[in-house]
Amino acid sequence: MTALSESIATAFKTACRDELEAPKPGNVHVFAPGGRKSVDQFVRSADAAAPPLCAAGARVGTRILGAIEATAAAVATNTNLGIVLLCAPLAAAAELRPSDLRDGLERVLADLDVGDAALAYRAIVLAAPGGLGRVGQHDVHAPPTVTLRQAMIAAADRDRIARQYATGFADVFTCGETARSAHQRHRSEPKSAALAIYLEFLSAFPDSHIVREHGIDVAEQVRRTAQDFRDRLQVADDPVELKADLLQWDELLKHRGLNPGTSADLTVATLFADRLRNILPSASNSD
Repeated sequence: MTALSESIATAFKTACRDELEAPKPGNVHVFAPGGRKSVDQFVRSADAAAPPLCAAGARVGTRILGAIEATAAAVATNTNLGIVLLCAPLAAAAELRPSDLRDGLERVLADLDVGDAALAYRAIVLAAPGGLGRVGQHDVHAPPTVTLRQAMIAAADRDRIARQYATGFADVFTCGETARSAHQRHRSEPKSAALAIYLEFLSAFPDSHIVREHGIDVAEQVRRTAQDFRDRLQVADDPVELKADLLQWDELLKHRGLNPGTSADLTVATLFADRLRNILPSASNSD
């Protein structure tokens, strides 16, 4: 790996760890496992996925499939498909050394081809995420006939991760980064920022993962409760004040089998994008 790709890989692994430190209701974190998956599995997944995800010069599809294959070998379960789908284009964008990460990302997304789609389809089938079914158009079980971005655009109305490819990661660069910036003015702990980002995503729209597995009405119920916690966090003197209530809601969500996995994936992507911005100004002096 080059010095830049190593820095990108470190940023990725750190973002994954910061997200695990936050008491994210319904999702895996250091205070409680979730869905029969442990924090250790997610840490090992991040470590395994980082090298192929951040491989110098690799296309996005190659990064995605390599990361999911490495994850499967390390933990034998799907822990990070959404994270990988979001972070692979970001890693490729950072490698371009753009003056603005969002501009670099748009160049990467515009360059996606049918080959990227074929590799991403293989990764999705290998990961076998919960709620994955058959669709009439651009089904991942069939050879792709469009680019990866075109396939994601077709799925954007039902999947928030696909929507990022369609919109240039608008949710990450607006909803996620706005929440992080607002929270960071008051508290510098990464886990506190991760919690603020997670609650912002969870309260902004119904979580795609919950919608797929439990329907829109249940997802809306979760979203409304998240709004209350988001509002409380914004005025709290210390996030610790909410911890007991957050963990109580966490237990309830897990008892019902409700995992806001999409919101967690978007949280990692936001943290990763922020760390990439921090390394890019000095990247030209690397290698």
